[in-house]
Amino acid sequence: MKMITAIVNKKDANEVCDALTEQKFSFTKMATTGGFLKSGNVTLLIGTEDERVELAIELIRRHCAQRMEPIASVVSAGVPAFSYYKTEVPVGGATVFVSPVERFEKM
Repeated sequence: MKMITAIVNKKDANEVCDALTEQKFSFTKMATTGGFLKSGNVTLLIGTEDERVELAIELIRRHCAQRMEPIASVVSAGVPAFSYYKTEVPVGGATVFVSPVERFEKM
């Protein structure tokens, strides 16, 4: 048995959860916040049999689109004045960890 921890952009979360539910995966969904952009994510904890890990990862991959989003940046030229400009950074996609489960018990 494995535990899949998937960190997904909140804009992709509903599609991923629907796809996992359709394939009869059980999971726990938690609202989380990313460190870099401080934007909303969803962390999914998915417990599954070893032979279904690749299917779960493929569903996550298929429903998590990486895209560019604008953010405001601040630049200081070494003087008290600051300049603001917009730049784009990649967001979305997913970060997935797969860990072995030593014991599983549903009560």
